[in-house]
Amino acid sequence: MKFSEALLLLAAGTLGGIFSTVVSIASLVTYPALLALGVPPLSANMTNTVSLVLTGAGSVLGSKPELAGQGRRVIRLGIVTALGGAAGAAVLLLTPASTFTVVVPVLIGGASLVLLVQPRIKGLAMSPSADGDRVRAVHGVALFAVAMYVGYFGAAAGVMLLVVLSMMIDESLVTVNAVKNAVSGMANAMAAACFALFGDVRWALVVPLAAGFLAGGWIGPKIVRKVPAGPFRVVVSLCGVGLAVRLGISAYR
Repeated sequence: MKFSEALLLLAAGTLGGIFSTVVSIASLVTYPALLALGVPPLSANMTNTVSLVLTGAGSVLGSKPELAGQGRRVIRLGIVTALGGAAGAAVLLLTPASTFTVVVPVLIGGASLVLLVQPRIKGLAMSPSADGDRVRAVHGVALFAVAMYVGYFGAAAGVMLLVVLSMMIDESLVTVNAVKNAVSGMANAMAAACFALFGDVRWALVVPLAAGFLAGGWIGPKIVRKVPAGPFRVVVSLCGVGLAVRLGISAYR
């Protein structure tokens, strides 16, 4: 790997780490950067996922004010997302690479549009008078399903996770985003472990990319605290649509 390539990945990782914690789309920068260096799509995703582990660590360190008193909740939800992340990684490892390339733009575009209408979706969620066990079961299934998406494809997975957690947690968007970063990191760590053992990870590229993710994950929460909730949601959605279009052009042309 050339020095210029290492610098590119370091810069992309830093920006990607910021995007991960601020707009939930780390790979808007890092996934295309890996493709630009000639890494095949499936291997690029696995390399990106392994590198993303440090974003979770950096975001937790940078979100201490928002995560104060959220420890038990993070652990409880993190167990579900870790299991889902492992399941998603297994699906990715067992399905053809061509399927991955075709389905990813659709998943990203759909997730971004869902976030755009998040307030209405949250309003349609089960009312407080609904059976408590039923509500928790539905939330648990939804969280597990989204965590599978985290394990299957890291790009924009945080968008859907933010939507689901906003229905489960009655807190400010900034706090929900901090919890999302923590539990997403657990899902990502499980997927990364699977890819490290059984996948095609380009380890030479992981080092500078992960270093950038760590720095960006620490910087991101400081930016989130100053971003209004409404514009924040719109920016997330637009970034997701942009990534979907970009990948769709490559996949379907």
